[in-house]
Amino acid sequence: MTGNDLPLLVTAVPGPRSRAAVDRLAAHECPAITARRTRRASAIGAADYDPIVFDQAVGANVIDADGNRFVDLTSGFGVAFVGHRHPDVVAAVRAQSDRLLHAMGDAYPDLTRIALLEALAKVTPPGLDVGILGLSGSDAVDGAVKTARLATGRRGVLAFGGGYHGLALGVLGLQGYNGAFTEPFADLVHPEVTHLPWGGDLDDVRRVLAGGTIGLVLVEPVQGRGGMRTAPAGWIAALAALAREHGALFALDEVQSGMGRTGAWFAASDEGVVPDLLCLGKALGGGFPLSACMGTRQVMNAWGASRGEALHTQTFLGHPVGCAAGLAVLELIEREGLVAKAQQVGDHLAAALRERGFTVWGRGLMIGVGLNGSALGPCRELLLRGFLTLPAGANAIGLTPPVCLTPEQALAFADTLVEVAP
Repeated sequence: MTGNDLPLLVTAVPGPRSRAAVDRLAAHECPAITARRTRRASAIGAADYDPIVFDQAVGANVIDADGNRFVDLTSGFGVAFVGHRHPDVVAAVRAQSDRLLHAMGDAYPDLTRIALLEALAKVTPPGLDVGILGLSGSDAVDGAVKTARLATGRRGVLAFGGGYHGLALGVLGLQGYNGAFTEPFADLVHPEVTHLPWGGDLDDVRRVLAGGTIGLVLVEPVQGRGGMRTAPAGWIAALAALAREHGALFALDEVQSGMGRTGAWFAASDEGVVPDLLCLGKALGGGFPLSACMGTRQVMNAWGASRGEALHTQTFLGHPVGCAAGLAVLELIEREGLVAKAQQVGDHLAAALRERGFTVWGRGLMIGVGLNGSALGPCRELLLRGFLTLPAGANAIGLTPPVCLTPEQALAFADTLVEVAP
């Protein structure tokens, strides 16, 4: 497997080994986690639907437990931007594993954590040179929420419809993507969150902020799970200005859109927007759990100095192997010009889809493809033909492929979508 291969199916999808593995999983995993045929049949109108089970991956290819080869248009929820199992990332991980697997969070740092924070300070927008590391996008957003509370003394958060900021309890109430995520825990989530339409009337934003209770305005410049939607021109900059005018911090959730995916290091950079806080994750670790909340020194100083027990930490904060992977990713993006390449690959894929009659939107390698009905069925049919995709909203497919997606893979996907789309 080279990573630039077309699909090759040697069994039914899912095959017998994947099916057996999912049955084993069901015996020990919480039933709410992995969708199986007995629980998803009614949702997609299929009599029998199990996921495939990953066995290995490289580049833009995934091999399942049955030896079927797929082209991955998701890059593992956007994580494998540089490609699955990139040799530079693997080499960095191996070298670090031979030296140090684990340090001690807030107590005793290691050299890779220090180097990663230095490297992040060089690529993030000017002034965002102080960070809090974590293991997930939820961690990064959690850091932003806590920082805003300390810096402003206010409890309120303004977020937006369709936004997805993770499902950890501390940030669950901020997401506007799916109320079903929040409903069972409504009495436990953040008590003062206001949601407004994403990309909507700025007068409504001004009215909410004028109340003086909002300490944080949190927004995705390009919504991922909410539909691969790009904010209207000038809206993000106006939002930032309003937040600061009314004494709130302005945070960008670029967990999915950051690190070059949209054809810029950060999606809001094109408008010259520098937030007070910037949430990063997914592609940053190259496949390892890693995130960061980067902020200005003035804002981060609101935490005060550590008194021996950190006010915010975790056992695996700044994990040495994850930080080594992150350093390798940052170096790769710079050395290989992957920001510009993301735009090039995305333009080619979008053009191929438009030429076949599809409505396409998004930026770089965050692409939405409109359908005439639910995306669940077409995503399933694409899987049966060797392409991994995900819905993005009710009637769209979201594409976040790795930057190493080849023209041949892109064209093969576009031709296959014509066959399965309503």
